[in-house]
Amino acid sequence: MNNEILLQNTFEKIDRYIKSNSDKGKPLVKFKMPAELTSIIDPEIAEEGITEKEFLDMVDNYLEYSVRTGNKQFLNQLYSGFNFPAFIGEVISTLANTSMYTYEVAPVATVIETEMIRLMNSYVGYSDGDGVFLSGGSNANLVAMFSARNQVFPDGRFDGYDSNLKLKAFINEQAHYSFETAANVLGIGAKNVVKVKADKEGKMIPGELKKEINNAIGKGERPFFVAATCATTLKGAYDPLEEIADICSEHNIWLHADGSFGGSLILSDRHRHLMNGIEKTDSFAWNPHKLMNIPLICSVILVKKRGTLQQNITDINADYIFHDIDQIEDLGKKSIQCGRKVDAVKLWFAWKYFGLKGYRSRIDNSIDMAAFAEKKVMEHPDLELLTPRQSFAVCFRYIPGRETDLNAFNLELRESLRKSGKSIVNYGYIGDTLAIRLITANGELEKSDIDQFFDNLLTEAEKLDSVYKSAASRKLQKSSI
Repeated sequence: MNNEILLQNTFEKIDRYIKSNSDKGKPLVKFKMPAELTSIIDPEIAEEGITEKEFLDMVDNYLEYSVRTGNKQFLNQLYSGFNFPAFIGEVISTLANTSMYTYEVAPVATVIETEMIRLMNSYVGYSDGDGVFLSGGSNANLVAMFSARNQVFPDGRFDGYDSNLKLKAFINEQAHYSFETAANVLGIGAKNVVKVKADKEGKMIPGELKKEINNAIGKGERPFFVAATCATTLKGAYDPLEEIADICSEHNIWLHADGSFGGSLILSDRHRHLMNGIEKTDSFAWNPHKLMNIPLICSVILVKKRGTLQQNITDINADYIFHDIDQIEDLGKKSIQCGRKVDAVKLWFAWKYFGLKGYRSRIDNSIDMAAFAEKKVMEHPDLELLTPRQSFAVCFRYIPGRETDLNAFNLELRESLRKSGKSIVNYGYIGDTLAIRLITANGELEKSDIDQFFDNLLTEAEKLDSVYKSAASRKLQKSSI
């Protein structure tokens, strides 16, 4: 194969793909069932290699049948959009193909990651803080709980978890499932993660947290960790950090803020009041790959006290990697990963490109688009807002023109819309009620994109409603014969 031809042709395909993200005639996904998709892409590896044409066909097929997350009608996940400078940063860092464990191997990337951690800590208010990039918000939450455990039981690094400690963690009942997984991994056990009652908006109730902590203490258990959520995955709710911090301070409990979804709100002067008290936390999970639109994965754990992360790690005896020749800190010494991708670089490329002001505007715009979507729901006679919007998430449903199972109808509506390739949006349950959840995570959304989404949704809903009506009419006719 001629690598130069492959490179040229591949980048031409990439260029066309990026441009086509704004083509309204292009579907977000060409939905196929697994068997059909397998027959198209032929995933099996053969004994012999392939030709240049087959290789380029492979590139075409992968892009053709993948979901276009860069299209503005992709409103399905807590991330979306295409960030051009961050994409360039991803390509450049992959081209250099280094690892973040030592300055020797990654000098430029070490300097960049150090600066990104400093900048992010400055927003949180950790004046002597530290942090490290890692593989996702779930990993950040694990490291936070790990740090809290090591604070109350430092010998656990060597001796293992002592169940006689009876450690208890506390989370919002609508918090991410990763905290139970973290307790499982650390040997604490998922059943020792207490889910604290939330109010109707989805925010943890401080009085309920206090009650649960006192209840645990009364049973001889040791509360060691509280996680506040910024923002919840369904309603986009922000827990009241100020009040929760006061409770944790009273009992000397580690307070972690899970900003995996909504942490980037901290960049906004207009809206960061939702995170008042963040400086009183002990750790903070922040995913730039969500609201900052950095390509996956780009996640950070920040800690208030410098040295915390290094103290987590079992004594390192690895002179084949860490040499300490130039008295320069090797970032691998504060990471539970050894080999680690250079994720800070793509964030740096984007932040340098947009500047501090540019990112403030992008976050503000995302909130503005959510407010616009909420207004459209409230003004349309066939749409029902299921909970007041708090940040980037709008939860609603369609009310058809006849009596029917609303959950079943809205689930079918969502599936019909998704498989049409026109727009993709997700759903969840508020109690027993299915809610279509619209997420405005793309900082470049415009009102016309929101209008287009609702046009697509309502068109599918009217088609589906007419099918329901026809089926009901036929059933009525049969029963009258």
